[in-house]
Amino acid sequence: MNYTYMVECADGTLYTGWTNDLEKRLAAHNSGKGAKYTSTRRPVCLVYAEAHEDKRDAQRREYRIKQLTRSEKLLLIDTGTNILKNE
Repeated sequence: MNYTYMVECADGTLYTGWTNDLEKRLAAHNSGKGAKYTSTRRPVCLVYAEAHEDKRDAQRREYRIKQLTRSEKLLLIDTGTNILKNE
């Protein structure tokens, strides 16, 4: 399974990415090795995730989310299909 995800950084900014191992990727972000952007904005908190069968679908969705404005991203977080709300 592949995932498109958003994390909220300690400074309130949002970071969007994709991965095939969500738990490992979050641990990497919080250890400072996940991405240059998040390394100085720790800790990060997962706020949104979508599951995708195909890696390319996850990457395409990441690109589309990155094109959204901050307010659109917040709306997606609040009303979107968040796979974590059921856990």
